[in-house]
Amino acid sequence: MMNGRKTPPEVAVQLPEAKVAAESGQLVAARPEKSVRRKVELLHVIMRLLCLFTSVAALSSMVTAEEAATISIYGFNLPVYSKWSFSDSFEFLVGVSAAVAVHSLLQLLIGSSRLLRKSPVIPSHNHAWFIFAGDQVFAYAMMSAGSAASGVTNLNRTGIRHSSLPNFCKSLHGFCDRVAVSIAFTFFSCFLLATSTVLDVVWLSKY
Repeated sequence: MMNGRKTPPEVAVQLPEAKVAAESGQLVAARPEKSVRRKVELLHVIMRLLCLFTSVAALSSMVTAEEAATISIYGFNLPVYSKWSFSDSFEFLVGVSAAVAVHSLLQLLIGSSRLLRKSPVIPSHNHAWFIFAGDQVFAYAMMSAGSAASGVTNLNRTGIRHSSLPNFCKSLHGFCDRVAVSIAFTFFSCFLLATSTVLDVVWLSKY
């Protein structure tokens, strides 16, 4: 007792204030974390959109690669016709690009619909692991397809040393240009999938 007044009521008044302050501090800390998570999820959706564009561009550029021309071998002019389906490597690139386009479209539709409903784009760790595995598999597949197609394209441009096999791209420049564009978009898709894999790892480690 001090000056005729009791101190315990003051302590009783301070306890609720401390509790409210602690709760408000938790709310302030939770809001930035939620904001960062939404930004990561938005980045996921943007990456899906870009990957869909690049994979469709690689696919369309390759399936339209077709041209007829005339080349000269040992002084003889021979008609040649080149089409993407004549090469197993180009067919592999078309198949992988189509699979990646479907994968990206599905993830884009799911992610954008969840984002518009303001629900988590990646609802669980199992879903995150599934996306991580798919992105990694498709990234390696796109790298393999691009590398295989690059070898065939390089052979078409340089020919074979110590032989009369000509540079086919001199006559079939339109065909080779379309193939080159397709390969470029293939490697860009691989880069985007690899970036998505990194984002998957960040999500799994933080959330």
